[in-house]
Amino acid sequence: MNSSQIRAAIVGSTGYGGVELIRLLQSHPKVTVTSVISSSASGAPIAEGFPHLTEIRMDLLDGVDVDLIRSKADVVFLATPHGISMKLAPEFLNAGLKVIDLSGDFRLKSGEVYKQWYKHEPADQALVERAVYGLAEVYGQQVAGSDFISNPGCFTTTALLGLYPAVKAGWINTDSLIIDAKSGVSGAGRGLNLSAHYSEINENFKAYKINKHQHTPEIEQVLTEAAGKPVITTFTTHLVPMTRGIMCTMYATLTEKRSSEDFVELYRQFYEGRKFVRIRPAGQWPATKEVFGTNYCDIGFSVDERTGRITFISVIDNLVKGAAGQAIQNLNLMMNWDETLGLQFTPVYP
Repeated sequence: MNSSQIRAAIVGSTGYGGVELIRLLQSHPKVTVTSVISSSASGAPIAEGFPHLTEIRMDLLDGVDVDLIRSKADVVFLATPHGISMKLAPEFLNAGLKVIDLSGDFRLKSGEVYKQWYKHEPADQALVERAVYGLAEVYGQQVAGSDFISNPGCFTTTALLGLYPAVKAGWINTDSLIIDAKSGVSGAGRGLNLSAHYSEINENFKAYKINKHQHTPEIEQVLTEAAGKPVITTFTTHLVPMTRGIMCTMYATLTEKRSSEDFVELYRQFYEGRKFVRIRPAGQWPATKEVFGTNYCDIGFSVDERTGRITFISVIDNLVKGAAGQAIQNLNLMMNWDETLGLQFTPVYP
């Protein structure tokens, strides 16, 4: 593989995550997308299903043919539903390709926990152990030089970037942790889903998967590692009538007296040099519109001296930092490139 220029294939190119990879990689100086793949629409032009790609991508969609893809690509992004990646990843790895999986099939290290939350059989444990968990700002050193990355979930990315430094430092009581998460409808994917119909979500705001969301054990797995002891959270997800964006509003009790300014300084030191995490000054809190279309995660804090608790606000674009953007950031780290390559977008505003 020529590390100065690589070829990429995208399995699942007709989903929102896949087409976002296409959009972002169009601007990457060291990556050429050489194969867009869909098992359900092979042979059709990609622009037929996504007219916004007219005269930008002329590709016909390939089917899932490992030998064909191996002849065209050096790295494969798997933007597939859960349960599919666990079947495809070993084939591509055995063919000598690098793999970045955007599904949840390799995120959880316990097969029993995966089965409990995802409701089907887990992937081969040896492959699960081989996959590096790609929360770039925390595990970037392990990602570098790896050939197999498990991209974190969108809610998980938002919550973990907002909580990890405080948990690692022991500044909050993890037994008190509550995560209140809200997502735009694109997080549900492009498939037909009654809850995502316009008349169901417009002028509406609703909770879903209460105490059952599959990102719960993923969050707890990483925070347990950070805390050095088991962490259990209350994690509630909501759909809001917007297309993109996630906001996690998180609450915890302080272990000792701290100020908002103390948290700002802690987080700025922890994320120093990591250009995609932006820490707001005390008294300022981020909004989803301020990261729209980008790979940024913006974080703000408010310590309540009256209650001895802290409120964290963390926001991302779920299709970028929560999926395709972080996958490309992980590719950059895998290849020992600057992690910002192809991702230096200014947020779309207003």
